[in-house]
Amino acid sequence: MLGMVLTIASGKGGTGKTTLAVNLAHALSARERSRPEGSRRRICLLDCDVEEPNDHLFMRPAFVTDEPVTVAKPVWQSDRCTACGRCVAACRYNALAMIKGKVLIFNELCHSCGVCSQVCPAEALREEPTRIGTVQSTAPDAPLVFAHGMLDIAESLAPNVVRAVKAHIDPEAITIIDASPGTACPVVEAVRGADAVLLVTEPTPFGLNDLKLAVGLTLKLGVPTGIVVNRSDGTDRLITEYAASVGLPIAGRIPFRRDYAEAYSGGAILVERFPELRGNLLNLFDTLATACPPLPPEEGFELSADAVEPWAAGTAAAYQEITVISGKGGTGKTTLVSCLSRLAGQAVLADDDVDAADLHLLLTPRVREAHDFVGGTKASIDPEACLGCGRCAHVCRFHAIERLPGKPGQVAVPYRVEPMACEGCGLCRRVCPVDAIADLDRINGHWFVSSTAAGPMVHARLGIAEENSGRLVTQVRNRAAELATELRQALILGDGPPGTGCPVIASVSGTDLVVIVTEPTVSGVHDMERVLRLTRHFGVPAVVVINKADLNPDQARRIEAIAATHGSRVIGRIPFDRRVNDALMAGKILVEHGTGPAEAAVREVWRRLQEVLSEARA
Repeated sequence: MLGMVLTIASGKGGTGKTTLAVNLAHALSARERSRPEGSRRRICLLDCDVEEPNDHLFMRPAFVTDEPVTVAKPVWQSDRCTACGRCVAACRYNALAMIKGKVLIFNELCHSCGVCSQVCPAEALREEPTRIGTVQSTAPDAPLVFAHGMLDIAESLAPNVVRAVKAHIDPEAITIIDASPGTACPVVEAVRGADAVLLVTEPTPFGLNDLKLAVGLTLKLGVPTGIVVNRSDGTDRLITEYAASVGLPIAGRIPFRRDYAEAYSGGAILVERFPELRGNLLNLFDTLATACPPLPPEEGFELSADAVEPWAAGTAAAYQEITVISGKGGTGKTTLVSCLSRLAGQAVLADDDVDAADLHLLLTPRVREAHDFVGGTKASIDPEACLGCGRCAHVCRFHAIERLPGKPGQVAVPYRVEPMACEGCGLCRRVCPVDAIADLDRINGHWFVSSTAAGPMVHARLGIAEENSGRLVTQVRNRAAELATELRQALILGDGPPGTGCPVIASVSGTDLVVIVTEPTVSGVHDMERVLRLTRHFGVPAVVVINKADLNPDQARRIEAIAATHGSRVIGRIPFDRRVNDALMAGKILVEHGTGPAEAAVREVWRRLQEVLSEARA
């Protein structure tokens, strides 16, 4: 087992991915320390969820290194610039603008591709190292080595930080990588090169939907995959049937127990407190069950055959936009949005979580429009025309170009582009001396306009392992804004993505109010604080709702204090209530499933939100 790399991932956060990664690392490390000294294996835990790293909250590490992660970004030199505009025309990320002869650089949008400095004839764009995050690590000779990366707030180049964390892989150790949730580029980088992947899910319709997306990613990358069911009821019919249908094994199960959740909320290492869980995880690892079956067909939305009915029109002169987000998935964000959609009566709905959209599972939309989303291009190299000079590979900053295996006697060994790594900047095409590289439009996903009982809904599905999720989010929001204006609706209700990366930035920029859903756990508090810093950076007002508020009253009080220091406030406290899970299992919206303490608390959240919106209008 020396040299094994095991990545733990999930379709969305909140499934128990961090719990599994941290506790498996602890259980393995304790077992290795009990072995004779000459036969011990080193255990390494790398937290590659760089937007919202949480493992350190449980590991409590003694870091010995703190290294900045930098990328080259352009700096404008006004004395050299001729205002020709070539840099602005060449940038494919809208990171440059020309205003009255001056070049403006938007660092949050810059992908550090190098195109602008390459095309500038006057060398007026000088590239300088710019920090985008940090990597911290413990001593490399410790029995349990730990390292994590943290992407700076409002930065978008998460894969660069993930690569910096993975530089700490010990080739002779058992390395456990805690990946970020979803299926976008940071997850691709965390999964790439792993010997095996464990996908953590829950036995709910949400869990199954997100699991399917994650399976599509890992099998597309060709990595042996197993499934771990967290909060298991023992049968897990939804997950078991799906796993059998695609040929993937259930590698293990973690039971649904409130005492596990309470211990986790305080930052405890569960395998130290619950010996039966330690044995469970060690057995999971020793009998690691994975497979790499053919990639199953991707599911999609079909146009409704029903007659198109006109949407109800309102009388509002303008609309307000609420975007509900969370530091990480699994906090109850989508559950809350579905409830608010019913309580609002009529609104325009926008599911901005395009990486792992779930709102449709509760709102059962009837699709009226379906559109392809072309968010950019991908480079393609013609092997017959390629000279094998390697200039393209030398300038590519996304590690997307590699040399093909040569044939005996072949002089010019061509290169190829790895589509899942290419970000379509176009630099390789510009430096190719024989025009062997072409830009191909690539369908990155699809977006839809649908009817629901609560009103029109705009939603989307990003393709597996595709980039440009920020642009797709913008497409969803723009269409929702058009509908709100056309129908004179007073409210757009958006279900935003988790984290702090570019999809979240695209979701919150320019919205009227952000609602942050969090939980009273050490990780929930940590993630909420980073999201509050993000909304403050973009000048967007934010309020907080605490889900499962009675799980840990001390952490709930910390949330209130932190919100106040960021100029925010808590407007709702939803108690832990099994009726919420019952409603999800039934595919029902909580406020329509029955009465209970959580349902009453959600209604109070809506009342408080109406007050906040009235204050904003006044």
